[in-house]
Amino acid sequence: MFSSLRVIHGVAVRTALSVAVSVALATSFAAAPVDALAKTPTSKTAKKSTKPAAAAAPQAKSAKLSKVGARAPKGAKTAKVAAAAPADDDAVPAARGTRRHRVSYRMDAHGRRAAVRSVAYQPRPPTVGQAFGLHETPDSLALRSSVAYVVDQNTSETLFDKNSRAVVPIASITKLMTAMVVLDSKAPLTEEIDVTDEDRDYEKYTGSRLSVGSELNREDMLHIALMASENRAAAALSRYYPNGRPGFIAAMNAKARMLGMTDTHFENSTGLTSLNVSSARDLVKMVNAAYQYPLIRKFSTDRSYDVFTGKRNLAYNSTNALIRNASWDIGLQKTGFINEAGECLVMQTTIHGRPVVMVLLDSSGKYSRFADAGRLRGFLETAGEPQITSADAGGGGT
Repeated sequence: MFSSLRVIHGVAVRTALSVAVSVALATSFAAAPVDALAKTPTSKTAKKSTKPAAAAAPQAKSAKLSKVGARAPKGAKTAKVAAAAPADDDAVPAARGTRRHRVSYRMDAHGRRAAVRSVAYQPRPPTVGQAFGLHETPDSLALRSSVAYVVDQNTSETLFDKNSRAVVPIASITKLMTAMVVLDSKAPLTEEIDVTDEDRDYEKYTGSRLSVGSELNREDMLHIALMASENRAAAALSRYYPNGRPGFIAAMNAKARMLGMTDTHFENSTGLTSLNVSSARDLVKMVNAAYQYPLIRKFSTDRSYDVFTGKRNLAYNSTNALIRNASWDIGLQKTGFINEAGECLVMQTTIHGRPVVMVLLDSSGKYSRFADAGRLRGFLETAGEPQITSADAGGGGT
């Protein structure tokens, strides 16, 4: 009898404990935030299910980031996201992708959320050349540039042609035309020019070392615009022109027409817009014209230059890595980059005793334009036969 009572008592105690544990667990799960449980990856299936939830509430995630930052583990890696990605790597370092936050939550032993924060990069949008399939055009040198054009400067003979008729954005290559219009105006090079809010980049929101309130003479502005691709210098130069900036842009397009650049159009003096477009064939005409200006040859091929802005000294360096390479004989050059244009480069250079004009547009990879220039030089030095690999050979511009 006593033994039976002990058995019944033991069963009752175990049952009561089981019920109590179940109630406690149900209470803790009910008190925990639903989104925290949803974002706690317990398996591969759970990880996949978090993506729609994250996409459905981007604003809520942004709000949580600021709160979670303080509770993140000290050893966790963090990264700051720039408010505005620079667009032209010739003036400031350019962001090659857009940063996106990812946040995952884990439940600790006390039912509280601990966040693990990471940063992911989203590839930048395709360039205009990529969108039109120009990168798919094969060539014997396996160039990374979708447009490549080399001509003999003396005879105009085509030495290499890859999509030379394609009309694409040209970024800061624009500044060669800017320089010609400035010099054609015969305005005094010693005139002081100030940088104002009107010279900021309100399209791509790139930065500049030339702060608002800086003052330089016209010659110094032209120097750093050509050598270091200083965007605010080019913008300020266009303001100090008869009829202001609209008059300057009109003069750029008039100069292009005068040179026979039928595929070319300009919307500003900096190149920070995808509406400044041209073809490689037109750019050869522009390089040849710019080569007739001694100041453009000198300023564009300088390695470095210091200016005093009225506030401080600034040291600028050339955006073209080949300028610092003694094996290259470069008489004029200009680089360019915006997302829509890719990496761009135009040069007048002498290769194996022959002066040539080289145009490389829409190159993929920050240094690929310089590597492509090296491949083309090697091709010419070995007396390679003229190469024509245009996707639109004999056709009109894209």
